Amino acid sequence: MKLSKLVADRTKEIPSDAKMKNHILLLRAGYMKQIANGIYTLTSLGQKACLNIENIIRKEMNFYDGQEVKFPVVMPKELWDMSGRYSSIGSEMVRFNDRQNRPMLLGMTHEEAAVHLVKNWVNSYNQLPCMIYQIQTKFRDEARSRGGLVRVREFTMKDAYSFHMTQEDLDEYYFKMHKAYEDIYKKIGLKNVISVKSDNGMFGGNMSHEFMYLNADGEDELVLCSNCDYKANQEVAECIYNIKDTCEMLELEDVYTGQAKDIAQVCEYLNVKPTECVKAVVFAIKGEQGSILCFTRGDKEINETKLRKLCGKEVVPYDASNDKEYCVGNIGPLNLKVSNVKIYFDLSLKNRRNLVVGANKPEYHLKNFNIERDLGEVEYYDLSKVKDGDVCPICGKKLKVSNGVEIGNIFQLGTKYTHSMGMFVKTKEGKDINPMMGCYGIGIGRNLACVIEENSDEKGICMPVSVAPYKVHIVPLRNDDKNVNKISTTLYNKLLKNEIETIYDDRDCGAGVKFADADLIGMPIRVVVSPRSLEQNMVEIKLRKSGEVFMVHTNKAYKKIIDLIKENS
Repeated sequence: MKLSKLVADRTKEIPSDAKMKNHILLLRAGYMKQIANGIYTLTSLGQKACLNIENIIRKEMNFYDGQEVKFPVVMPKELWDMSGRYSSIGSEMVRFNDRQNRPMLLGMTHEEAAVHLVKNWVNSYNQLPCMIYQIQTKFRDEARSRGGLVRVREFTMKDAYSFHMTQEDLDEYYFKMHKAYEDIYKKIGLKNVISVKSDNGMFGGNMSHEFMYLNADGEDELVLCSNCDYKANQEVAECIYNIKDTCEMLELEDVYTGQAKDIAQVCEYLNVKPTECVKAVVFAIKGEQGSILCFTRGDKEINETKLRKLCGKEVVPYDASNDKEYCVGNIGPLNLKVSNVKIYFDLSLKNRRNLVVGANKPEYHLKNFNIERDLGEVEYYDLSKVKDGDVCPICGKKLKVSNGVEIGNIFQLGTKYTHSMGMFVKTKEGKDINPMMGCYGIGIGRNLACVIEENSDEKGICMPVSVAPYKVHIVPLRNDDKNVNKISTTLYNKLLKNEIETIYDDRDCGAGVKFADADLIGMPIRVVVSPRSLEQNMVEIKLRKSGEVFMVHTNKAYKKIIDLIKENS
């Protein structure tokens, strides 16, 4: 590819809405162009890089007997009615009617289509296990598009679906996929990746893992233990509470707290610590009357994912603006007079004594509240988020909360979809059963974004050989010099003839501009051909990431490039 013909612009300007490094570099280097909020056009640079990632993934899926298919982007409502997800998924799924007024939707995931494909065709134990996969465009009307390709509305994804006769067979294949994902991330140049336990969310099922690229700008919270192998997404993370107060229960006391309503204000007013307070958090139930009231320790936050799982309801923030029952800012469990409310106590409150809690009347709290004495026996639930310094449930050491970007996920779906959609296979004994499913997803663009996060510097992108749209970038200095032009063109043509993807800077501009652009777009191997080096029949070959430079005879330049590609692949 001649750089002068490349349909991709390079710029020094940093977009005002770009915060993550990959977002800035992908736009500045001309890998993509924004067309709408959360929707991007990939240039040939971005598309070739994504295709390289896809081919790495494709080889791994094929190694594990995956059969590549292609599901439609548009699906009919009745397919998703069978699983119940047409009504359970919110506005992130785009729904519309076609010209015959039939309800349709844009696919954001394809479990239903996978079952529809194999149903009736796969009907016997001797056809299982099997796995089908696709690499396909999806659309999700994401409310919070951010980070360039990290969180978008239209995206390309590899999603695979496996079918099994038994839980044991599913388990075995599930961990094969776990290994395949680890290999994929190594091959595309990502080292800072971990696997964490996660919540199945809208996919359903019993077991799931997310593969997270550790990054301070990532929006997923991860709970990690440096002492043992405990790793979990904040949505499902656990900790243990070793604190058991044995102090004497003091007499319950009504105390004036004025306009102090939140935990920080109450703590300052009464000169107590957040861990000595009880926090009240109220939720509404989407589409239903009534509310849910959670009590947790003053330094903790309610984990809405855990709460949804516990109560089986779609909880949303409670609007207290027109509330006439709750004494907002002074809510407590004692003498609470609220109708149609479900109350939950967090584990962080178990065995705690002499706490500060709302008195359910304006300007007052209660001191020395003791659940076991003042309320009697209550049930405790794991409802709060884990925080830095909480105790690891495995080894008892301190936990650390970090940030990450989800770049892949694997789920055990069980029979959620095969049962609801009426798929059966016959066992060896002739009995009809619903086969068990696993699903395995990787976002292509999101992985490219994280590759650039990990492989870049202050000058630009440092593409790994495995992902780079071009392996070699030839930079001739002084195109008007016949010898420079001859050596550069000869080397370029030889590389192309041997299917080594190469970009040739044929522009008539200064060395500084050429070097800056080469550093910005980040091809792994740069070859500089200049009149000065040719005086010694040499060319300069430089590795973009390490900065290592080799002065090589013109007759040996091609072989050196091939060797470097192999060494760095």
